[in-house]
Amino acid sequence: MPLPSVLFWERKDVPGAEHALLDARDGLYAHGTVLAAAPVPFTCRYEARTGPDGATVRVDVRAEGAGWARGVRLELASGRWRVTASEQGDLDAALVATGHASAGLPGCADPDLLFGAFDVDLGGSPLFNSLPIRRLGLESATDGVSHRLSVAFVLVPSLEVVQADQIYTPLGDNRVRFASETFSADLTCDGDGFVVDYPGLARRVTAAS
Repeated sequence: MPLPSVLFWERKDVPGAEHALLDARDGLYAHGTVLAAAPVPFTCRYEARTGPDGATVRVDVRAEGAGWARGVRLELASGRWRVTASEQGDLDAALVATGHASAGLPGCADPDLLFGAFDVDLGGSPLFNSLPIRRLGLESATDGVSHRLSVAFVLVPSLEVVQADQIYTPLGDNRVRFASETFSADLTCDGDGFVVDYPGLARRVTAAS
C-alpha cells in the first residue's frame, strides 16, 4: 500500500541525499533510501517501525556499493534486542583502496549492551534523529531539560551496531540540541518533530524549494 507522506533531505557534508516514505498515524512506519559519495559511494535502504509509544521495535538496513553488500536487522523482543547481520563481497577492500581504514563487521557482537535502548540511530540519517524527538515530544517540550538516551547506533556503511549515549535538549521554537561525546548540533524540527535542518549534515527540501 502506498505510504501517505514523503520527506527528502539534501546532504551537506558529502554529495548525497535521503528520501523517506512514511506513515505516522499509529506510531511510525517508514522506508527510505540514503545515498552518499563517501567514504565510498554507497546506497543504504532501510525500513523502520515504532510502537504507538514511539519506541523503536524493528529496523532493517541494507547497504551496498561496488563489490560489496551488507545487511542488518534489529528486532526488539521481550525488552532485548535481537541483531542479525549478513555480508557479501569485500567492503574493506573498497575502503582501503580509497585511503580509508577498514570497517567493523556488520551487526553487534554483544546485543546485551543495547539493553535499555528505546531508539535506533542510523548514521547520517535525519529521519532517525527524529525518532527520539518525536517519542519524547521534544519539539514542544520545556526549554533546557536534557534527556540522556542510550541508543542502538548503526554505523554506515559498515552496518556495525554499537551502543551510544546521546543527549537531546529542547531549546524552544522547534529547536533541539543533539549531542554525543564529541559532537553537538542544534536541530530545527517541524511541528511534528521531524528534522528540517541538521547543520553540517543535511537540510530538508521540498518541491517548492
